[in-house]
Amino acid sequence: MPTPPDARVALVTGSTSGIGAAIARRLARDGYAVVIHGRRARSDAEANRAEIGAVDYIAADLADAAQASRLIAELLQRHGRLDVLVNNAGESVRIPHADLKAATPAVWRRMMDVNVIAPWVLVAEAEAALRRSAETGRPACIINIGTHAAVRPKGGSIPYAASKAALHHATRLLALTLAPAIRVNGVAPGLVDTPMSAGWDAAYELWNTRSPMKRVAQPDDIADLAAALIANDYVTGEIVIADGGLNLT
Repeated sequence: MPTPPDARVALVTGSTSGIGAAIARRLARDGYAVVIHGRRARSDAEANRAEIGAVDYIAADLADAAQASRLIAELLQRHGRLDVLVNNAGESVRIPHADLKAATPAVWRRMMDVNVIAPWVLVAEAEAALRRSAETGRPACIINIGTHAAVRPKGGSIPYAASKAALHHATRLLALTLAPAIRVNGVAPGLVDTPMSAGWDAAYELWNTRSPMKRVAQPDDIADLAAALIANDYVTGEIVIADGGLNLT
């Protein structure tokens, strides 16, 4: 699908389902030319692209820094600009916090590669294009999707929570470094009702009974928040927790 003339282009990584798909769908409704991303072959993701209303789909394994770099290069070659980057792609692993030996160096490396290094590579490769976007009169925008487990000692595993905490801190450091041309903010969801959370019965019970909002988040709840941060040209360096108030208990 061709990019509409003068349309602002947004890349949402990990956007064929769940939170990423909801963010991509919302940005498409808001008038962005949205490029979605995943690891599947292009033909396999065409239905996702059409359903979301995205203009393009690009496949890349973000655990491979070379493929992350290629993702940005390919997007710019096809669409000529980039105004919004949403680093949603991430990976989790379920390991009891007390099972230290199960959190092997390989697990740690995988969490850091996908959840910290990949977003960093994408930002570094996209910086020049995002700065050009700011020359049109609006700052460009980066949204990093973290987790409430990076704020409080919770989550499916220590390596996962620690990797997302690193992403949160990188978000703040990048906000200082890239301002005023590029704003950088983070969203830290709690439990979201997606295929990834299937089988987390105890977590559902916790949110349904202890959180002030008495429910888990839907993907659109997170998408609405991301869209609000993208629309606001002033806010930068914030990590907004979206856990239905559970962090207050």
